[in-house]
Amino acid sequence: MKTFNEFGLEPKVLRAITEMGFEESTPIQEATIPLAMEGKDLIGQAQTGTGKTAAFGVPLVHKIQPSEERIVALIMCPTRELAIQVAEEIGKLGRFKGIRSLPIYGGQDIVKQIRALKKRPQIIIGTPGRLLDHINRKTIKLDDVQTVILDEADEMLDMGFMEDIQGILKLVPEERHTMLFSATMPVNIQRLAQQFLKNPQHVSVIPKQVSAPLIQQAYIEVQEKMKFEGLCRLLDMEAPELAIIFGRTKRRVDELSEALQKRGYSAEGLHGDLSQNQRDNVMRKFRDGSLDVLVATDVAARGLDVSGVTHVVNFDLPQDPESYVHRIGRTGRAGKEGTAWTFVTPREIDHLHFIEKITRHRITRMSLPSLAEAIEGKQKATAERILNLVQEEAINEYKGVAIQLLEQYDSVNLLAAAIKLLSGEKKEVDIELTPEEPLRAKKRRPDVRTAGRRPNTPYGGFGSRRPDGSRPEGRGGYGSSSGGSYGGGRSRSYEGRDNRDGSRENRSYGGNREGSRDGSRDNRGYKRESSSYRSRDTQSE
Repeated sequence: MKTFNEFGLEPKVLRAITEMGFEESTPIQEATIPLAMEGKDLIGQAQTGTGKTAAFGVPLVHKIQPSEERIVALIMCPTRELAIQVAEEIGKLGRFKGIRSLPIYGGQDIVKQIRALKKRPQIIIGTPGRLLDHINRKTIKLDDVQTVILDEADEMLDMGFMEDIQGILKLVPEERHTMLFSATMPVNIQRLAQQFLKNPQHVSVIPKQVSAPLIQQAYIEVQEKMKFEGLCRLLDMEAPELAIIFGRTKRRVDELSEALQKRGYSAEGLHGDLSQNQRDNVMRKFRDGSLDVLVATDVAARGLDVSGVTHVVNFDLPQDPESYVHRIGRTGRAGKEGTAWTFVTPREIDHLHFIEKITRHRITRMSLPSLAEAIEGKQKATAERILNLVQEEAINEYKGVAIQLLEQYDSVNLLAAAIKLLSGEKKEVDIELTPEEPLRAKKRRPDVRTAGRRPNTPYGGFGSRRPDGSRPEGRGGYGSSSGGSYGGGRSRSYEGRDNRDGSRENRSYGGNREGSRDGSRDNRGYKRESSSYRSRDTQSE
């Protein structure tokens, strides 16, 4: 692998990279940065967690001059969480050079964003809906944009942003540098590239094995009513530094995070019904280590890139193989090993085998640890923490009290009391979670590239048809004159559409069909993340 010194970057950018802890480039960075420095359009095929943000961020920050008073670069992301994360990394890369970047996303006060735009940022990182809102308000002008980056383009198209992206790109000067990054290359991504990229270079670093080799994967067959006790035993036995627990629905996430708190664990939930401030607070605490456990739905965790996640637990088996790969990919990053456990009820074993077949990875079976093993594991983890402190030798100020105590009490009793105190008292509280219906294996076309998208839909967005060719009730396409367009007519609010970037708290489509992509239904009553039309209402509500 090349070091960043070999790319010919200016000293201020190199300094930022060094302070971020980067030394050698990742495969996607090594392949992408030289092409981007030359200004060549490119398509980068890479999964999240491979370092693709720096792959486009480093050359972008390198070529922008701090004296620029215009928006010269535009980065589009599918979700607010990803927009925030990309903005944070771009901010770190450009801090010594004085590059100004700004995230623009739905759920945040638009007036606040307008004030921030007056500080003349050079790079805008935004979600398509909120970007269009600003364009319509004339608070963002794209006349001077020289570089456009589409990050996780397949996700954006899956979420129905094709029309928005096309509209935005048509407003950017044709003489520009365009980079598109996507984990998969379905036909709609290829069409988008043909329309807006000029002779693009194709860079692919997709591994042959779908699921990451550095992640130790195991499943535990357990009855639904025993899942929570099993989870507590696993957490006690392993004492993870940072863990993400995935639940299938928002209700599950709320109940599970509350139950863990009652048992004395440092845990909080993350799903689409939380306000932006609540989501930001939860993620801040998780990143700085104030939280040990994050309980999340698939959609809420999409785009999350938190370093140091040691364990992922699938409390509920995911709906499809792609969700499984995405979930476990939150750990085992940057060359570090990770652990992924999956709870499977006896009726879900066939569905697990289906996931194994598509991901081309055998998931090892393991037994649920006994109560004695859990207690022993917790004590060992606490003892390791004490030994680590001893080796660090940053304990001189406590030695005086320690000597006094040793003069009065037995050393073994003192150490045992310390281990008990640090292990934390486990609160014996009876917990009852609402049971989830088991998932059943379905016969599906085993194509990882297209699974998760609706059939007969050009880009997984609105205006799709049922397999029989009819449209779902009350749904026209964008701008249709039937009752299916936004607000029941032709006009639509781009500000409202931004809620698709993360959640849909404040929108409903024609009546009382409320819901969220996190839990089970979208607001139109259809399973959004399923790759085929099949009723799962009872499993998800």
